[in-house]
Amino acid sequence: MATHELFAYLHVADAARAIDFYTGVFGARELFRLTEPGGRIGHAELDFDGTTLMLSGEYPELGLRGANKLEGTAVTLHIHVDDADELIAKAVAAGATLLQAAQDQFYGERSGAVRDPFGHRWNIGHSIEDVKPDEMQRRYDRLLQGA
Repeated sequence: MATHELFAYLHVADAARAIDFYTGVFGARELFRLTEPGGRIGHAELDFDGTTLMLSGEYPELGLRGANKLEGTAVTLHIHVDDADELIAKAVAAGATLLQAAQDQFYGERSGAVRDPFGHRWNIGHSIEDVKPDEMQRRYDRLLQGA
């Protein structure tokens, strides 16, 4: 059996506001949304330059709650952009919480992290050098040794 695609699917307390945040901050484009008569968004899809993010409102009756209700998340979304510092600042200005300021990383990326207003963690980075896996491991080992 072949896998054809893999999508991240977020559940948030206010899906309409999340769509506004993701389109405004990350430049995603809303493809469509399915809205219940009461206003809850049952499903929406956003295009991140060829990558689809799916999201919906919370469905507590199905055990689907947003990260804020869970007081954390076990998932990090990693977005690669042209300028990590600029996008991190834009996200924070729009209501995200800075978790880690952008800095040069051993794996060849400048990156930092924010928590969006809906509780989801985003690593935001851009490439600064091409690092082969064996060199990455060597640098990681050195980092863990405190060198």
